[in-house]
Amino acid sequence: MAELHITPDRLAGMERFHRANLVNGLSGFKQAMLVGTQDREGVPNLALFSSIVHLGADPAMLGFIQRPVGVSGDSFRNLMATGVYTLNHVHDGMVERAHQTSARYPSEVSEFEACHLTPLYIDGFAAPFVRESRVRIGMELVEVVPIAHNDTKLVIGKVAHILLPEECVMADGDLDLNVVGSVAVSGLETYHRVERMVRLPYAKADRKPPVDG
Repeated sequence: MAELHITPDRLAGMERFHRANLVNGLSGFKQAMLVGTQDREGVPNLALFSSIVHLGADPAMLGFIQRPVGVSGDSFRNLMATGVYTLNHVHDGMVERAHQTSARYPSEVSEFEACHLTPLYIDGFAAPFVRESRVRIGMELVEVVPIAHNDTKLVIGKVAHILLPEECVMADGDLDLNVVGSVAVSGLETYHRVERMVRLPYAKADRKPPVDG
């Protein structure tokens, strides 16, 4: 394959959307998730994110990157107001509906209704899960870390609820996400089914990997 060498100057000279597509693809495959929130008046909101990251297991914490908050920052404003939100895996039977939540709807419009998805509530938790999702996580806000260089924020939360099929939890606690059909996203709008390739043992220094593996 021919190799490209792209410098910051060359990147800066690219057409805006070409550059955005290229840079968004550099981080590879990410889990597609829907962030569910609700405002103080009870209007539910749903938005597609692919920047969710694991931050720790004890306590169980996850984070995601919030882009600069503008007219489309309802998810962030809602979770700051209520202190809770949900993370919902997108599976291969709901990709188009999930993708449509990234459209810029007015704040008074619920993406659940507009995109034919169903809010699911549990007692004592004021944020909507997505009924159609098969892996759902209820989050409590811990802190927001500003990233001054590009005006983004790392939103950090602790896991308060986990709702998922028993069949996808393996004997050692690992999750088999093929069972639930969770999909990955690359770039801004390309979705992928994920196929398990291999599961390797815990890496130890006294083992040597194969030369070409």
